[in-house]
Amino acid sequence: MKTEIPEFPQLPARIARLAELAYNLWWSWNPDAREVFRRLDYTLWRNTHHNPVHMLDLISPERLTFIAEDSQFLKLCDSVLARFDQYLSSTLNWFTKSHGELHKSPIAYFCAEFAVHNCIPIYSGGLGLLAADTCKEASDLGIPLVAIGFFYPQGYFRQRIEADGRQKALYEAVNPERTPLLSVLNDDGSRLLVSVPVGERTIKVAVWKLQVGRVPIYLMDRNIPENDPPANDLSMRLYAADPYFRLQQEILLGIGGVRVLRALGYTPTVFHLNEGHAALAGFELLREIAQSGSGFEDGIEKVLDQIVFTTHTPVKAGHDEYPLQMVEESFHRFWAELGLGRERYLGLGQDSNTGAFSMTILALRLAARTNGVSKKHGEVSRGMWHSLWPDKKVDEVPIISITNGVHVPTWTAPELARLYDQFVGAEWLQQHDDPSIWERVFEIPDEKLWETHLLLKRKLLNFIRKRARRRWLEQSVSSGQMVGFGVLLNPEALTIGFARRFATYKRATLILSDRERLKRILRDPWKPVQIIFAGKAHPDDEPGKAQLQQIFEACSSPEFGGRLAFLEEYDKHVAHHLVQGVDVWLNTPRPPQEASGTSGQKAALNGIPNCSALDGWWWEGYNGMNGWAIEEDPGGDDAATANGVYEILEEQIIPTFYARDAQGIPGEWVRIMKEAIRSTAAVFSARRMLKEYAEKLYSFVPARGHGDAEEN
Repeated sequence: MKTEIPEFPQLPARIARLAELAYNLWWSWNPDAREVFRRLDYTLWRNTHHNPVHMLDLISPERLTFIAEDSQFLKLCDSVLARFDQYLSSTLNWFTKSHGELHKSPIAYFCAEFAVHNCIPIYSGGLGLLAADTCKEASDLGIPLVAIGFFYPQGYFRQRIEADGRQKALYEAVNPERTPLLSVLNDDGSRLLVSVPVGERTIKVAVWKLQVGRVPIYLMDRNIPENDPPANDLSMRLYAADPYFRLQQEILLGIGGVRVLRALGYTPTVFHLNEGHAALAGFELLREIAQSGSGFEDGIEKVLDQIVFTTHTPVKAGHDEYPLQMVEESFHRFWAELGLGRERYLGLGQDSNTGAFSMTILALRLAARTNGVSKKHGEVSRGMWHSLWPDKKVDEVPIISITNGVHVPTWTAPELARLYDQFVGAEWLQQHDDPSIWERVFEIPDEKLWETHLLLKRKLLNFIRKRARRRWLEQSVSSGQMVGFGVLLNPEALTIGFARRFATYKRATLILSDRERLKRILRDPWKPVQIIFAGKAHPDDEPGKAQLQQIFEACSSPEFGGRLAFLEEYDKHVAHHLVQGVDVWLNTPRPPQEASGTSGQKAALNGIPNCSALDGWWWEGYNGMNGWAIEEDPGGDDAATANGVYEILEEQIIPTFYARDAQGIPGEWVRIMKEAIRSTAAVFSARRMLKEYAEKLYSFVPARGHGDAEEN
C-alpha cells in the first residue's frame, strides 16, 4: 500500500518540500512551521482558513518565484524543515527509552471523530479534540499509534443563529483534495477498497490517510461509486440521529476498522476503543480467532488480552443502545462465522435492565482493561456498571481512572510560550509534564504576565468584532443580532467565557436564573462584567437548542446592555481564542455528569482561572487557590446553585479582578493566574495522560474479571 503527495508544479525547486510539510499536520502545533505558510502569502493563509494544501493550490506562480528568492524566508523554511526531518527520524524518544520492548508493536486507536485541524472538519467537540491531542502526543512521545476513524463528506454542521435565536444547521461538502488527506493506493495505483458486511449487503470503503507527525490516522470513506446510494447516505454526516444509520456507522467503524488495519498490513497488539462507538471491533477480532480454529471461550480470552476501552460519559443517553431485532438483522451473517447461536451472540452486549443491545456493555465485556477519564468519573463508572460484576464490591469493579489532559504545544498561546521560554526555562516544552518546572512561573513579573494576558484578550475581542462585521456584510442581520454577536463588548470589563456543547446537563442557562441580579452584576458602571457564550446543540437535541435560543435571546436583549454575547460557529479555531483570551472560565455541569472536560484545562494552561462545579477534572484540579468552586445545592435546586455563583462573582471574583495597584496591575488576580498555571500545566497534560495509558493499559495486562455475558 502507498500514498503519493500530489505535485504542485508551480512550486520552485528551492521550496518544493513545502508540499511535504503541508501534508503532515506537524505544522499545526509548531508555530515556526505555521509562520512559513503565513509568510508565503498572509492573505491567502487567512482566506483558506489556515489550510496550506488549499493555499498551495491557489497561490500565484509570481508570488512563489518572488518568495523563493527571499533570503529571510529561505532561512526560516530551511530551519523548519531541518527540525521536521529531525523530529520524524529521531529514535531518542520517551517510549523507545521506557518501553523499548513494545516499540515495534503498533497500538490501534479507534475513534468516531478527530479534531486535528479546522481544515478537516470531521469532529463535533470534546471527544474529537481529545482524540487529536492523543495522536499528537503519541507522536511526540514516540508511541507507535495508528488511528482509525471516518471521513464524513459533510462533516459536522456549521452553525447559524437566526434573529429569533434558533440554531440553523448548515451542511457543506468537504473536498478532500483541498485538505491534507492522501488517498491510500494499492501497489498498482488503484484505490484500496475494503469490504464490510452490513446485514444482507457488503459495503466497500476507500481509505484516506492523515499524517499527524509520526502517527497516521486512516479515515474510511463509504461515499464512493462502488456503493449504492443507501450505503453512501450512511457516511455523509457525523453522528447520524437515526438509530439504524448510526448502527451501520458503528459496524463500519469497528468491523471495518479492523479490516482496514489488516489490509494495510498492521498487526496491533493493543486495540484501544475510544468510546463505545467502536465496540464492534471486538466482534471482528472474535471472528478472526474463530477462523483460526479456536473455540469461543479461548477466543474471548485472546480478545480480552488485546482490547483497551475508554468510557467517556456517565450520562446514560451517551451510551448507544439498539433494539435486538435491529442488531440481529445487521449481524446474523456473523453468527455462523463465530460458531455462536443467537442468544450467546446477542448476550455479549445485552443490557439486562433494558433488554437492548448496548455498545458500552459489549466493550466492557470484551476489554480486560477499562478506564474512566477522571478520578470522579472512574468512581461513578464503577457504580454505574457494577451489575456486570455482581460478585465484586463497587470499588473492586475493574474500571480505573486516567484523567484526560491536553496537548500543551497545541493549546499554549505563542505569546505565553515566549514568556515560558524566558522564565520557566528554554526546555520547558520538552519537560512540561514535570510539575517542578512550573514552580518557576512565579518568577514571571506580574506586569509581563498581565500585559501578555491583555494582549490575548484584545485579540479575542477583535476576533469577535471581525466575525460580527463579516456576518453583517454577508447577509442582512438585525441590530439585535449584532449586539448578540458581541459588537458592544468592552475590553476593560471582566470577561467570563462559557463555551460548551449545549447538552442540558451542562446548564448553560444557569447563570440566567435571576436576571435582575445578573443585570446588576453585569451593568455595574465601575466594575462591569461581560459573558461570552459559544457552543453547538446537536441538530436533533430540541432541549439543547431551546437552551441555546434562550441564551441568544438574552445576549440580544437591551436589558443586558451588550454585556452578553454569543460567538457563532464554535470550532477549534474559536476555542483557541476563547481559552487564551477570557479572564475567567465558567463551567456549570450538573454533578456527577461531567466525565472530565478539557476546555477548562486549556484555559488554566493559559493562566485563565476556572469557576466551575466540582465535577470532572476540576474535582481533582481545584486546590482552593487556583480558581473557584461552585457548590451544588444539596436539594438539587438550580436557583440555589445559581445564587452561589452570583455570590462568588460579587464577593470574590469581581473585587479581586478590580483591585489594582498604582501601575494598574491586579496583584492578587495575577497570583491566582500563576497558581492556575502551576497547578495544572503538568498534571493535566496529554503527555502525563499518554504515559499513564502506556504504563497502565498498553503494557500491562491485569487479572481477568470482565463482566460475564448472561447465559441464555
